[in-house]
Amino acid sequence: MAVNPDEDTEFNEALRKHGILPPRPPTPRTPSPPPAPTLEEKYANYTAAQLRELAAEAPDDETERILEILRRRKLQEAKKMEMARFGRVYPISREDYTREVTEASKVNEEGDEQQKGTGVVVFLYKDGIPASDRAAQLVNILAQRHPHTKFVSIVGDKCIPNLPDARLPMFIVYRKGEVLNQLVAWGADRERKVEELEAVLILAGAIIPQQRRPPGSERDSDDDSDSDIDDLDDDPSSRMRSAATSTNAKAPKNIRGKKEDSDSDFEFDL
Repeated sequence: MAVNPDEDTEFNEALRKHGILPPRPPTPRTPSPPPAPTLEEKYANYTAAQLRELAAEAPDDETERILEILRRRKLQEAKKMEMARFGRVYPISREDYTREVTEASKVNEEGDEQQKGTGVVVFLYKDGIPASDRAAQLVNILAQRHPHTKFVSIVGDKCIPNLPDARLPMFIVYRKGEVLNQLVAWGADRERKVEELEAVLILAGAIIPQQRRPPGSERDSDDDSDSDIDDLDDDPSSRMRSAATSTNAKAPKNIRGKKEDSDSDFEFDL
């Protein structure tokens, strides 16, 4: 009689005990189900009006409290967006460089007690270069996404005379009047996504993302305009800048501005 070693029978079990048949393979473990999303994750894309309706119909006081916190946060974020100074890409000329870049990066945003200055991203490009054209699309997206960061654009050889096309597109990051980082020929090796450029600019210190406290840690307030939802970290820019060397961004080399009064005297030495 032929023995099927895969059958789960007493006879096969006896054969396994004596080592005639190999042990049965362990039963594969059922993967654990993913954790349920938090209320903050579940309602991240809801508007303030929708959150108000949900809070009014909440099944318990705790859910209502968290939904109300999220609603107030949405209102505060909307107010910050209205107060943002930028939100688009500003074309500049070489003569504008000192005023629109170096000096602009020294300006502290209203209410910025830490005086972090303004992140300024200079986008050097040339029409007709595929990597440059793709980068221009990403820059427009990020300028709208991060209106507290100033994005400016300038034709590469109009900014730096005789700049080789092979170095485009180029990004130069400023804050508080200083060059923090430089990216040369970004995206020339392969097509990149907007999230990649966003991550590099965060690490370089151009963009400081908004940090939030988890729901439940804020104090309630009866007045939406007076609610005070603080950031988790006081100034994440220092950590971002220290991490910038781990990206493909090149450190700034031989980039300087003359200190003469005229904007036209600004020059780069490459």
